[in-house]
Amino acid sequence: MPALKLTGSIGTVTFLGAVRSTEGLLWSDPVQAVDLVWGGIAGEVHHGVTRPACVRVKELHPQGTTIANTRQLSILSEEELAAMAEAMGIDRLDPSHLGASLVVRGIADFSHVPPSSRLQAPSGATLVIDMENRPCTIPARSIEGRHRGKGKLFKPAAEGRRGVTAWVEREGRIALGDPLRLFIPDQPVWMAGP
Repeated sequence: MPALKLTGSIGTVTFLGAVRSTEGLLWSDPVQAVDLVWGGIAGEVHHGVTRPACVRVKELHPQGTTIANTRQLSILSEEELAAMAEAMGIDRLDPSHLGASLVVRGIADFSHVPPSSRLQAPSGATLVIDMENRPCTIPARSIEGRHRGKGKLFKPAAEGRRGVTAWVEREGRIALGDPLRLFIPDQPVWMAGP
């Protein structure tokens, strides 16, 4: 019995980017296509099969401990970007300012897609969603440079809308305009609570 089921949701890739440096501002350079390898996007700062543990996993591992890299890519929703921009009182929020790897259009409530879901491109390239990407203040500096006085509004506007982190399950190419099929785990929601 398959552990994943295909949904009727298909996202369309509307932005692709690569973060080449973390010196200064968080910024992703727009690209037309990416060739995904086991470590993510080759040449990108988040590339790697492993990474040092950070604040995201501080309850599990001391900072700097080598762990598997499940944060190879940052994926956002076009619709949620628009909602963030509206909440911040600006016309448009550029995904480059957030260090986005991908932006998709057409998947409802994207930031809350279940962990372990898959996004699959026509090439077969497959991404595994690790978890919701929590908002932080790092993108605020990039936003502030473009929209004076608005950077401080990013974190509250991004709550529940910051997208997800993901890692590469199957190598392949993803290009602008590609459809991404969404598969979700075929299991009931865990009801035991924290």
